[in-house]
Amino acid sequence: MTSRERVYRTLEFRGPDRAPRQLWALPWARTNYPEMIDKINRDFEWDMVSAPAVYAERPVTSGDQYKPGTYIDDWGCVFENIQDGVIGEVKNPIVTGENWEDFGKVRIPREYLTFGAESVNAFCAATDKFVLMPITPRPFEQMQFLRGTEQLFIDLATGNEGMKRAVAEIHAFYCELMERWARTDVDALSIMDDWGTQWNLLINPAMWREIFLPLYRDYISIAHARGKKIFMHSDGHILQILGDLVDAGLDAINSQIFCMGLDNLQKYAGKITFWGEIDRQWILPYWTGDEVASAVRQVYEKLWRDGGCIAQCEFGIGANPENVYAVFEAWDKVMRIV
Repeated sequence: MTSRERVYRTLEFRGPDRAPRQLWALPWARTNYPEMIDKINRDFEWDMVSAPAVYAERPVTSGDQYKPGTYIDDWGCVFENIQDGVIGEVKNPIVTGENWEDFGKVRIPREYLTFGAESVNAFCAATDKFVLMPITPRPFEQMQFLRGTEQLFIDLATGNEGMKRAVAEIHAFYCELMERWARTDVDALSIMDDWGTQWNLLINPAMWREIFLPLYRDYISIAHARGKKIFMHSDGHILQILGDLVDAGLDAINSQIFCMGLDNLQKYAGKITFWGEIDRQWILPYWTGDEVASAVRQVYEKLWRDGGCIAQCEFGIGANPENVYAVFEAWDKVMRIV
């Protein structure tokens, strides 16, 4: 069974030979544990890759987003970073006008629309891996970068009309980007927005359904209209909106399943694929290898339904490298392939 077939069978609950594997190794891990990264890569086959993108017009950025100092992203947002290997924060947002009247200062990075489809299609044809688009629309997070989180929440609460116009413009760009990628031979499109705190949603679920769910429905429709799967990442406790994403047709969600509780997620087993993950707050940093294996076994028992789980793990700041290895080892054992 090829990797591509394995992922499709997982997403469609058609009994793959094992759970697909994917490692997210953050720059912090590559800097601090290069030998363990090499060992994990040698011992386990990865089933999912991102397509390369060659742009006729290069996106405009400045600095290194993972290094201490200043980084200016492709929208013109200025990030200040004090720690190596992770992303910094926006301290001085671009949009400061009361009604977003200075949104015109924002440069929407249309360079991302100039990627070469031919090279993407050639890459997809040459691999048996499941291929994701390499760029991820993130409307809520991008608005925070542009406006500042506190002020954006105020705008949401007051129904700021300038904010609504900005949302529409950002969304139109993302739709065009998704449409162009949907016309390539990639297997899936992807989106993201972190929506949860440790215990709850960042905004009222009714407001989320009114303003943001229609955006995600559009992205999902664009993907499915072209026969593509669609994946989403969202950190935090998002249980209140997970059912909405399932109903909208999302194929896979990367979320903090241990934060929300596996028992609470069982009702969605067989309806959406859980794209990882093993808890990064406690399990990966502090637990033993046997405890990691027990956690993986619980995920399998509660959420696997002839598919529906991807053995994804993030090797990020604070993770015990031995525990990251143990995650993939445990998935092999529960799938009875070792």
